[in-house]
Amino acid sequence: MNNFVFDFYDPTSLKAYNLDKTMQYQLNILGSLDVFTRKHCENVANLTCRICEKLHCQKGFIEYCTICAYLHDIGKQFIPQEILQKPGKLTDEEFEIMKTHTTIGYKICMDDPKLRPYAAGPIYHHEALNGSGYPKGLTKKEIPYEGQIIRVADEYDAIVSKRQYKSHVGITDTLKIIIDNTKPLQSVERSDALNVMTENAKMGKDNPIIVKALMSVIIEDIEYEIYCTSNYVDNLKKNIKRLKTAQSYYDKMQKAKSEKKKNYNLEGVKLYLDTNETVENFQGILEEYEKAYVNRKKNIDHLYDEIKAIKKMKVF
Repeated sequence: MNNFVFDFYDPTSLKAYNLDKTMQYQLNILGSLDVFTRKHCENVANLTCRICEKLHCQKGFIEYCTICAYLHDIGKQFIPQEILQKPGKLTDEEFEIMKTHTTIGYKICMDDPKLRPYAAGPIYHHEALNGSGYPKGLTKKEIPYEGQIIRVADEYDAIVSKRQYKSHVGITDTLKIIIDNTKPLQSVERSDALNVMTENAKMGKDNPIIVKALMSVIIEDIEYEIYCTSNYVDNLKKNIKRLKTAQSYYDKMQKAKSEKKKNYNLEGVKLYLDTNETVENFQGILEEYEKAYVNRKKNIDHLYDEIKAIKKMKVF
């Protein structure tokens, strides 16, 4: 297993591109957003950065695209909280209000000379290749590549966050949804809207090449989690072995008839105890370590299964 260095949701990973000075102003702008939207913007920016890498984009474009992604939802600061944080499905009227975050964000960027170069992030990230997106209903030839990339990154993180997935539980379900968005609409579901489709209906909403890059990033991320979890499991294994040795001395101490042997074995127990472990509590700690070991091993197996499932998925 390679020693991966990318933490999927760690903004510091972007320092590889020396973006700190360039992005300082843009990052400060995010401070006006609620904590959930700000975190989402950070997630989408990191994912966008990594997708760009998989697509072998030039460094300058990756920097530009990443900043656009950071700013993609900047317009949400002017969306009413009762709509932005609504737990259930939005009404048609509420959704129309929500959609304005794209044009609001675009205006914010265009009105600020420092943000103007990155206005593509807010205005294009909800456009779809087949023309079914918003705010303008643009089609593939009209949507810049950065908009197509950010759309996929935004879609992925929005689904994961909405479903409150932890670790990588349900990642395959999320990818299935996004893969469906690469298919022509008529192959997914019939609706009244399809009756007025043009040749753009032969395309899906998302660029399949970008979705394939996303899948590669997700697999890499799962492999990194396996690597980290495996290291933790190895550490648990060492501690379990150590405390089982302490347990063997403890058992001998309990059976010892002479005070000398009891003290000897007591010292043996203490010899194998670590900080904050005592003769009174080490058995409980051992039990917790053993439970954690079993659970983490199961999690590793689950993660390997997810990688297998993702590799079997086909993007059209």
